[in-house]
Amino acid sequence: MSNTEKKEDQYTQLARYSVIVADTGDIDAIKKYHPTDATTNPSLLLDAASKPTYKHLVDEAVEYGRKNAKEGDEMRVVMDKLFVNAGTEILKYIPGVISTETDARLSFDVDALIDQAHRLIKFYKENGVEKDRVLIKLASTWEGIVAAGKLESEGIHCNMTLIFGMAQAIGCDQHNATLISPFVGRILDWYKQHTGKDYAPHEDPGVVSVKQIYNYYKSVGSRTIVMGASFRSKGEVLELAGCDKLTIGPKFLEELKSSYDPVERKLVPTKNVDPSKRIKLTEAQFRWLLNEDQMATEKLSEGIRKFAADAIKLELQLEQQFNVKNVKRTNPQKLNDEVEHKVSY
Repeated sequence: MSNTEKKEDQYTQLARYSVIVADTGDIDAIKKYHPTDATTNPSLLLDAASKPTYKHLVDEAVEYGRKNAKEGDEMRVVMDKLFVNAGTEILKYIPGVISTETDARLSFDVDALIDQAHRLIKFYKENGVEKDRVLIKLASTWEGIVAAGKLESEGIHCNMTLIFGMAQAIGCDQHNATLISPFVGRILDWYKQHTGKDYAPHEDPGVVSVKQIYNYYKSVGSRTIVMGASFRSKGEVLELAGCDKLTIGPKFLEELKSSYDPVERKLVPTKNVDPSKRIKLTEAQFRWLLNEDQMATEKLSEGIRKFAADAIKLELQLEQQFNVKNVKRTNPQKLNDEVEHKVSY
């Protein structure tokens, strides 16, 4: 009997080969699609925070900040507490883990990233959530990767985001990151912009990149999980059937639920595992390889800027709605303005 005759939708078929993660902070969407894991970031929470479903979570975070934060530090505490409150709520509806993002503005500061990760884990603990149900999301700069290695040694698991190239993937494996999130759709965006071409799903540069990373990891026996992310079409998702995990937005989750076409597994672990072929990079080697990959360099930089911009928008929204004081940490725009002033003639 065929999959269609069994009335098995593509979501159900895909879930046999890959763990499905909801790429949304919308609790209603998570309730609807029943993913194993979920993830949040400033962009997703910016969209969700104004919805009635989240009002009590925001209220509690603001009140927590007012009572517990040092003067001038309220916004940092409120933002972290809001992310943790949202993650805690989402965990009620999924059996797996929640990924919680660190501040993109700290992407080049190892110590600051580690401090924020500790604070997030502390807040989760206060909410009754153990650290084994949380992944700390870090941008895959060299500093983010080093921070992940230190956190992993403490038993704090990390999701390395904004992965665009092999240098980043090698670095994350080398530092024992729990999971990486290669951004399929953003890679495709770059190539379409620079070549003017359209790509079929099987030749999609983002899909090809994830397959290369997956095959390398499996060939050297890496324990780091590969989670394809940032999709532009259902075709991209299906071309990565068999990837360890796939984080998928509500639009494509709905398309998968609505189709009964057969799903073929495309990624299968190799049986020829040779750990001796595992590559290790020095900081200088990592930076050179990343520098030589124009697409990865540009998309990593752009991704950090966009997440930082959305974090600032969320802070401003909280300031306006709840009169929370601004955070006492380096404001990137202020730093830019100071540098521009000093070098102007």
